[in-house]
Amino acid sequence: MEDVGKEMKRTMESHNLKQQYQAILKSVYADKDVKEFLKINQNKLDKNAVEKSASKLYEFVNEKKKLLNGHGNFAKGYQPTLILNDHLIDVSYQPTKDHLNLERQKKLAKNFKTVGMTAGIKNVNLDDYDQTADRAVALEASIDFIQAYETNPKSFHKALYLYGPFGVGKTYLLAAVAHRLSDDGFQTLLLHFPSFAVDIKNAINNNQVADKLNNVKKVPVLIIDDIGADAMSTWIRDDILGVILEYRMQHELPTFFSSNFSMEQLEQEHLSTTSRGDIEPLKAKRLMERIKFLARPIQVSGRNRRNN
Repeated sequence: MEDVGKEMKRTMESHNLKQQYQAILKSVYADKDVKEFLKINQNKLDKNAVEKSASKLYEFVNEKKKLLNGHGNFAKGYQPTLILNDHLIDVSYQPTKDHLNLERQKKLAKNFKTVGMTAGIKNVNLDDYDQTADRAVALEASIDFIQAYETNPKSFHKALYLYGPFGVGKTYLLAAVAHRLSDDGFQTLLLHFPSFAVDIKNAINNNQVADKLNNVKKVPVLIIDDIGADAMSTWIRDDILGVILEYRMQHELPTFFSSNFSMEQLEQEHLSTTSRGDIEPLKAKRLMERIKFLARPIQVSGRNRRNN
């Protein structure tokens, strides 16, 4: 940025306006942020630092005023901050809270995809998760996964299969995991499996099944919500779910699940019976082997929070 303080001083001196210049500097030194900065850093500043840095102090106060008045013109979304530079005072431009929040929302929108979920699901946060004794194990395991995965995302990390009754917070916790991972730069997909099944059937008419299937099976972190909620056709079970699980197992991609069924119940009461009533235990067993490879079961219990 142009050294506006020095330019102002030269102009004023050439017009015999030293009094106005001194008045401006007085107002600059009276600024509460300037006074606080000088007080905190008085032992770190050069002997003549204030005088030598007068133009920087003026720049800081002037740009701050323009920003407060909505006329900031240096860089949109950035605010002036006083810093030390070789025992002198300098100005650095740092992103504002609003700018950081906007960038965070952009990153979240890019990394956190959903299928069949409400828009508000992207706003849930681990910090807001209601930790009780019957949900502590699931929360601790989720945090452990996040730490391990973010430390070494190229290694295989077994995810979680959360099961339990309606309304105990399974989906909320997995959405919070997706939020944290997405916020930290990792792509995640949270899909409501019954909605996805309908979506993929409709995609047959416009030849988009392969594209939708690839998007799901290849995403770095996948969360399959509410598996077992609806009876599956043979095609959905074998050619869609089976293909997704096989690919993710072969490529060791983290895959979470939530269900009202335990793993045993899902295999025996849901996957083994198709929507037409056919009983196929071997195919169900094959699917469960893949699920067990990808995730470990954790029961989540407690009161139904949806009734509150």
